[in-house]
Amino acid sequence: MSEPSPFVFETTEATFEADVLDRSREVPVIVDFWAEWCAPCRTLKPVLESLAREYGGKFVLAKANTETAPGLAAEFGVRSIPAVFAVKQAQVVDSFVGALPESKIRTWIDRLLPTPAEMAADEARGLEATDPVAAEAGYRSALGLAPDLPQAKIGLARIALGKGRTDEAGALIADLERRGFLEPEAEKLKAELLLRNQAGGSGGVDAARAALERNPGDLERKLTLAEALAAAGRYEEALECCLELVEQDPKHVGERARKTMVNIFQLLPPDSDLVGDYRRRLAAALF
Repeated sequence: MSEPSPFVFETTEATFEADVLDRSREVPVIVDFWAEWCAPCRTLKPVLESLAREYGGKFVLAKANTETAPGLAAEFGVRSIPAVFAVKQAQVVDSFVGALPESKIRTWIDRLLPTPAEMAADEARGLEATDPVAAEAGYRSALGLAPDLPQAKIGLARIALGKGRTDEAGALIADLERRGFLEPEAEKLKAELLLRNQAGGSGGVDAARAALERNPGDLERKLTLAEALAAAGRYEEALECCLELVEQDPKHVGERARKTMVNIFQLLPPDSDLVGDYRRRLAAALF
């Protein structure tokens, strides 16, 4: 029997999200799909466990028994075992099938570990809440090591937006978007940036509300109020205001209001009740 290790554990369908997806945002997670009857699995198991202990937390090993977690195996498309997957930032980044020699597994693992630039960016992320100046310096240091490192650019954009440097944040997001996609965190920053830019000339919520009260039938002023509410983080009020515009004038000002709603959805957790409610109501208003 192998000795217990904090870096090796069994995962199940019930605990997989916390064990693997959530934890992979902090450290690479290697998922080993195995079964008791599988001879190659019994060969591979001690090698992976020994390496997990040796690396001392640079990665963790989650073991998934295909007999007790068939749903996980199906989700990963496992056709034969042992099947081993590497998960980082809640995404599968590499895999192999079969009992490879230890030397090849070690090389495979080393490719998963964070580079010096990634470690600098991770350290900077940890400083953002307490020392944003040091965090910004850390992200710039990371970019000095790896000029295209996405998490460093995202971190700098987040800090720039927090300090009101919207032009700088926008340039960083645009640079990331040239790859043809954005990470979820970058999508959120883009949505927040768009909302701020839209509300830039509103003068704030009170001014926008006063302008609408002077001319209650002006749909443009109503949209300005919605944008000001969104920029101020008053999302439910903003969504309600936008939805009314979609219902009143779906093809003109309502279309811009719809886009504002989509930007707000990007900023909120996808499973939030607010998002679910207003997505349904928006769909009903449009169709």
